[in-house]
Amino acid sequence: MKKNGLLNAQLIQEIAAIGHTQTMVIGDVGLPVPEGVKVIDLALTPGVPSFLEVLKAVEQELVCESYVLASEIKDKNPAVHEEILKVMKEYPGSYVAHEELKRLSEKTQVIVRTGETSAYANIVLTAGVNF
Repeated sequence: MKKNGLLNAQLIQEIAAIGHTQTMVIGDVGLPVPEGVKVIDLALTPGVPSFLEVLKAVEQELVCESYVLASEIKDKNPAVHEEILKVMKEYPGSYVAHEELKRLSEKTQVIVRTGETSAYANIVLTAGVNF
């Protein structure tokens, strides 16, 4: 058993297996999961675990190169948007329309479903390399 940090075995396995330029999506409870895409469903009850809790834990483990958010988050969920920017301050980010973000999720390695119930709390993380 690990002493600390991320403890979910499925999530640890996916982070260890993801390759450079491959993606992982962390999504709110309503983000559709495309057929054939692996999902790790962490949702327990509405809001548990929160999107930000999961993002912070994953960011500590994943070598991240960049990220993508839905542009709608700026106006529809500014509080979560500001927190994402704080967590992801080391990485370049970009914005796409929410419909495009959903299309990007069709090609991801895994979607991590949270219990988040606030609008547009979804992120596409692109894996980097640690050398």
